[in-house]
Amino acid sequence: MNKPLRRIAIFCGLLVLALLVRDNWLQYVKADTLREDTDNRRVLIARYATPRGDIIVDGKSITGHAETTSGDFKYKRTYKNGAMWAPVTGFVSQSYGATQLESIEDGILTGNDDRLFFRNTLDMLTGKPKEGGNVVTTLSTAAQKAAYDGLKKQGGKGAVAAIEPSTGKILALASYPSYDPSTIAGGSDSDAEAWKKLDKKNNPDDPMLNRALREVYPPGSTFKVVTAAAALENGLYKSADEQTDSPLPWTMPGTTTPLKNEGNIPCKNATLRQALRYSCNTVFGKVGSDLGNDKMLEEAKKFGFTEEQFTPVRSSAPVFSDDMNPSQTALSSIGQYNTAATPLQMAMVASAVANNGTLMKPYMVDSLQAPNLDTLEKTEPEKMSEPLSAENAQILQSMMETVVKEGTGTTAQIQGVTVGGKTGTAQHGENNSKNPYAWFISYAKVGDSAPVAVAVVVQDDNAVRENISGSGLAAPIAKSVMEAVIDSKK
Repeated sequence: MNKPLRRIAIFCGLLVLALLVRDNWLQYVKADTLREDTDNRRVLIARYATPRGDIIVDGKSITGHAETTSGDFKYKRTYKNGAMWAPVTGFVSQSYGATQLESIEDGILTGNDDRLFFRNTLDMLTGKPKEGGNVVTTLSTAAQKAAYDGLKKQGGKGAVAAIEPSTGKILALASYPSYDPSTIAGGSDSDAEAWKKLDKKNNPDDPMLNRALREVYPPGSTFKVVTAAAALENGLYKSADEQTDSPLPWTMPGTTTPLKNEGNIPCKNATLRQALRYSCNTVFGKVGSDLGNDKMLEEAKKFGFTEEQFTPVRSSAPVFSDDMNPSQTALSSIGQYNTAATPLQMAMVASAVANNGTLMKPYMVDSLQAPNLDTLEKTEPEKMSEPLSAENAQILQSMMETVVKEGTGTTAQIQGVTVGGKTGTAQHGENNSKNPYAWFISYAKVGDSAPVAVAVVVQDDNAVRENISGSGLAAPIAKSVMEAVIDSKK
């Protein structure tokens, strides 16, 4: 071969080599980036070319699919009782992406998860269309319906979280006002109009906010359960019926301000049982101040405060501050000042007490299934912490049960069932200028078993302020959720 031809051959060889390198770079190194690029129209077309797998509750799908009549996306998502389940499912939309379980488990639901690679390859060889897998949840239809219907009937804003104490399984996760994800699943003008109406800028009710997981509220007197646990765990008081060192009035340290109780209630040197029964601010404020910020923070953290939870949907981190002075610690110990919690967090508090002091990690995905229903992944219950000993948990159970038997939580009583609970009315707005939040946390026991722990928060801006209470607004909803769980297990 003469010299010019050899140079041309080498040059052409280098061009082919460069083409091969570039092709492999795109197919292997850049494949994930290109596949996840939101501007890659082909990826989106492929995503909606086949039916999506389903989210399952109690063995039945709460999602579905429908063929579109226009555009280049063949299928869109549909939802059954969408508004009720929105805090669980989130949404998947041809125009607006995906949230919550629809986003987190997108790989399984679309069939693109790496664990389905060999099945997809076999289907491709046999000409079978690709299918999505299923997400099987821990949720209870009966509990979710009771929670959502209760909030809807109340008519304000609010949320419910319910947990199975022995496992951490989330049984209900309701938020109100809510929205139907089906209305924004497509790419039509009507979907765009629905999206505009749901936007927080245009809708002050913010129906797309998952209040059960993402909103933090001052927990008010429900936090006194945590303070009582701290008192028992640190040996400040050793029983429910030991008289406390609680003068009345009690002036917060470093101030000239007395901490006030709600009404004329017997709080002077009250026992922990009586203090929880009547919800004495002076007793629990002084307990927190006496223990100090460090010990109160340590106990709060054992219950899950200051950390996000991943259920797998992320839950906002509850707040209990550090570096507080004694008076600030006192206010925080009765659920005010900077203290804030999600409904899920307060359900975790009730759950740990009901489970004899052991807090299980909350989760809402029981398993992931392949399209043929084979289990790809199974969630096993996981111990998260031990906020209090079994002995102290049983003391606290007896105190919470007194609250329901003859205290502020009598509206949560269930015939033939042992119920423990704590009401709360938390300040809202600057100088408590807005209607307070009504709280109730509780658990139900059938024999030695506690099948459910619940937290309810209600915000009703239109209610008469004097009529707002945890017992009046929140406890009846908790009761209906507990009854629903108990009845479903019969």
